[in-house]
Amino acid sequence: MRSPLAPLYQASLWLAGLFMIALLATIILSILGRQFDFYIRGIDSYAGYFMAAASFLALAGTLAKGDHIRVTLVISRFTGKSRRGLELFCLILAIAISGAFAFYTVKMAWWSYKFNDISTANDATPLWIPQIGMALGTVIFCIAFIEEFVLVLRGKKLDGQSAEIAHTE
Repeated sequence: MRSPLAPLYQASLWLAGLFMIALLATIILSILGRQFDFYIRGIDSYAGYFMAAASFLALAGTLAKGDHIRVTLVISRFTGKSRRGLELFCLILAIAISGAFAFYTVKMAWWSYKFNDISTANDATPLWIPQIGMALGTVIFCIAFIEEFVLVLRGKKLDGQSAEIAHTE
């Protein structure tokens, strides 16, 4: 079954990819700076900002594709209604945790904006700008858990979950 929110997850993955490319560019610039004796102020901070944005923006897309690490050792032992009940319980827990995380990351970005909080590093970047990637990623992640909960509740599965047990690395 194709998710109606798949374009949102795909866009989030594309943004994460762009931030990974930006991270690579900052690392290359940093290396070149050491080799050719020039310094770009705040380059290390920007590498961290890009890494955080890429990580958080990729969460929902990987969950929707079934690529998150899941502990199926316990759940796979159950069948029928007990398995479904355990899956729903785990998803409720995931929604609560990701929802709280999303709420507080959005709140953190808002307060950083409201109080004009800036980085203590030598780049002096307003912190709400890099925090937007983290906040957006956690909100989309929570939405993905809610969607998965609704699908399991309705007796449907996402594409990536059926092959999850066979998908080992």
